[in-house]
Amino acid sequence: MVIIGAGPVGVTAALLLAQYGVRSLLLERHRDVYPLPRAVVVDDEVRRILQSVGVHEEFAALARPAPGLRLLDARRRVIAEFRRSLHGHHGFPQTSMFDQPELERVLRDALARRPECELRGGVEVVSVSQDTDGTAPVRVTFRHDGSDEDEHVWADAVLGCDGAGSLTRDAIGAAWEDLHFEESWRVIDVRTSLPVRTWEGAEQICCPTRPATFMRVGEDRYRWEFRLAEGEPLDGPEGLERLHELVAPWVDLPSAADGGDDFEVIRQARYTFRARLADRWRRGRVFLLGDAAHLTPPFIGQGLCAGLRDARNLTWKLARVLQQGADDRLLDTYQQERKPHARHVIRVAVAVGWAMTGGQDRGAAIRRAVVGAACRIPRVTAAVSRDLSPALTANPLVRRRPRLTGRSLAGTFCPQPWVLHDGKRERLDDMLGDFFALLTAVPPTPRMTGVATALDASVIHVGDLEDDGTLAAWLSRGRADAVLLRPDRVVMDTVPTGTGDFTDTAAWAPLLHSARRPAEARPVP
Repeated sequence: MVIIGAGPVGVTAALLLAQYGVRSLLLERHRDVYPLPRAVVVDDEVRRILQSVGVHEEFAALARPAPGLRLLDARRRVIAEFRRSLHGHHGFPQTSMFDQPELERVLRDALARRPECELRGGVEVVSVSQDTDGTAPVRVTFRHDGSDEDEHVWADAVLGCDGAGSLTRDAIGAAWEDLHFEESWRVIDVRTSLPVRTWEGAEQICCPTRPATFMRVGEDRYRWEFRLAEGEPLDGPEGLERLHELVAPWVDLPSAADGGDDFEVIRQARYTFRARLADRWRRGRVFLLGDAAHLTPPFIGQGLCAGLRDARNLTWKLARVLQQGADDRLLDTYQQERKPHARHVIRVAVAVGWAMTGGQDRGAAIRRAVVGAACRIPRVTAAVSRDLSPALTANPLVRRRPRLTGRSLAGTFCPQPWVLHDGKRERLDDMLGDFFALLTAVPPTPRMTGVATALDASVIHVGDLEDDGTLAAWLSRGRADAVLLRPDRVVMDTVPTGTGDFTDTAAWAPLLHSARRPAEARPVP
């Protein structure tokens, strides 16, 4: 396995694959972690992914939970507030602020402890090629820094985690679909010991002439983002004075000269925020993940989150195909599931960008007024917060019931409470491990047991777990006696109340069929 790009998405993918015994070679053009901050926020689903690769405790030590997002008008009056819980569905704070270089260092330290993973820095990948039918190994050609000599490696699969300018995307013939948002913003990261007026969460200033975003990242770390006009620099003495004027609503700086020692600009960079989606995410055994597959405006903090979701969704499927002989069509479900999900997240981000920061057309003020009024309705704000990560769309791995039969759990994530099992208190996922699992509220029927045995799934009766009642209540609301969880903790199928059987094993079982397993290895789901 070759992974192109050793940012958070690429390294997380390698760590996930390593848990299934899949060896990987990561090729990265930088020799070390990129030192400047970029992403600064993740949600509780992503923290659950970090738990799955064994770094959640290290991440908790460097992360700062945040209470959510406020939309403010030009006079900094609250239009709407989207609160985020400190204990979300996945068992972690719903919003966590962090410094990306610190996260990358934690991930690389974990990578160094895995013998299945090899990282080569200072490497430029120059081509990716495969046979037209996509079944033969993939050839990756690369060069080391300062060398004109090509080297080659053959891989069973290639993961393109190589960013917005992805060479891998070109190699599979993918093209961008423009989702119609493009604005130039200046991102400014600051370290200061001065008092800063903040509510501890993120603030979005909704103003047609000067939209801005502000958030506290760490103990003394802050980020501002401003949409600046062309030719409006923040460099040099005059630019620094202008910068101080921009941040004045949050922090008092007497002048550019006086504020230098206590107001350190770590980085300022101009970014073009875009909304784009690759039309294809796979060709044969070459896949796109992260910014190579989708670009999301940052207004709801889902850019990095989307990439880590890609890694979690794809890796268990790829491991099952490569190691267990599962049907290659299983890999088709990666794009089927992730692309609609990414499109939804991008559209939410674009809606916030256009309706709240305004765009610059004559309808901007009307949009802000209408959305502002809607956001004052509690049910609307609750729905927006809940809908950042909707259920996966129906496909062979997500068996959705017809609407008339009630709410289905299929395609949603199982909650993760703390549980007490055999005298040990732990998070649910730590008890379940990295494989399939059957959670049941009733004694399992022979049919349930047979399915679990075929998938080498653990069988857990929720009545045997000492938790706060979360799991039993969740099953009851979904009208399910049992659920079959995929390795990524998505509900694949359910046993509706009183039926004793799954809804449609014939749809997903052929994709997960395994060849005879090696006796010495635990089967990979």
